[in-house]
Amino acid sequence: MSRTRWGALFMALLLALYLAVVIGYAINLIRDPLPIAQAMGWALVVLPLVGVWGLAAELRFGFRAEALARRLEAEGGLPDDEVPARASGRVERAAADAVFERYAAEVQQHPDSWQHWFRLALAYDAASDRRRARWAMREAMRLERADEA
Repeated sequence: MSRTRWGALFMALLLALYLAVVIGYAINLIRDPLPIAQAMGWALVVLPLVGVWGLAAELRFGFRAEALARRLEAEGGLPDDEVPARASGRVERAAADAVFERYAAEVQQHPDSWQHWFRLALAYDAASDRRRARWAMREAMRLERADEA
């Protein structure tokens, strides 16, 4: 199992432990005779449920992206661009922008290809634009699901 997957599993276990403690505390508050304590207890029940939903959504996104990466690698479609990096590990902005422009142009030429959207997501990620990288990855996932249907 990869280091990233172990890290995600560890964080999920920490969140599960935290949620168990919070729910235990929430039950104690709900049993309290004071209405304000009971309201806080119910809020503490709802908030962990939101946390569980968020964790499940993030893990599903990560596993799906990893599966698409394996599939694209098997097809020989993963990008092999060598983008120079600084000593800090961050890629050089100009080089990342040049790679990005190429993949953005490919997506314009092939808007229904999940492979091109996946590579664009990687380019956004290399350019440190995480929000757009996730958006492009979601688009790749949507298109890949549509291909399977």
